[in-house]
Amino acid sequence: MKILAVDTSGPVAGVAVLRDGMLAYEGSAVNKMTHSVNMMPMVEEALNRSGISIDEIDLFTAVVGPGSFTGVRIGVSAVKGMAHGAGKPCIGVDALEALAAGLCSVDGVICPIQDARAGQVYGAAFRAGMPPERLLPDMAEKLPDYLNQVLAVAGETEKLYFLGDGVATYRQVIAELLGDRAAFVPAHCSYLRASSVAMLANVRQDEAVDYLTLMPVYLRAPQAERARAAKEAAKV
Repeated sequence: MKILAVDTSGPVAGVAVLRDGMLAYEGSAVNKMTHSVNMMPMVEEALNRSGISIDEIDLFTAVVGPGSFTGVRIGVSAVKGMAHGAGKPCIGVDALEALAAGLCSVDGVICPIQDARAGQVYGAAFRAGMPPERLLPDMAEKLPDYLNQVLAVAGETEKLYFLGDGVATYRQVIAELLGDRAAFVPAHCSYLRASSVAMLANVRQDEAVDYLTLMPVYLRAPQAERARAAKEAAKV
């Protein structure tokens, strides 16, 4: 089984190739270029360096959310196009689960958070594993509300491990609210890895769909739609 995985849901663009359960290639870009510029050249490099042609890929996978609305669409559209062209299936992977999958051996609750703007985080909670054991569903909440839900499912003394781009925004607040129960994952482990996306696709091969079925997953409406709804409500 050969899997091509892409992620454009957050600040890091990533591509990985998995061959028979082994990582054949992984690349990430943190260069402030738009993901639409980075993605296809990264895919081409991944295929070239792994020695696999796109026709040999058996399964395509992309992160379908939560995350940047535009970013998610870029990755999903790229995978839909490649899967359609190759006549192969594809599968969507949850961004927060993929973040948690990058921490395979911690003893505690894994708390992936993304900065959802508007004072909210996209968050969930897991225990380590492949796939990770889910404790909380994906949510878009104010940080204190999210933390209260995490504390409700965590053991009384369990360590809480925070990772994801939301940490840069909320680290100080988390530390103030949770004290020494909060642990912050080192930078090299804190971003979403395309290899984790590929591994999750590998363990869920039976959930593959055709390219028409693969769709982004949003936890809330895009900003433009929220602004339009607020404007319409103000007219009433």
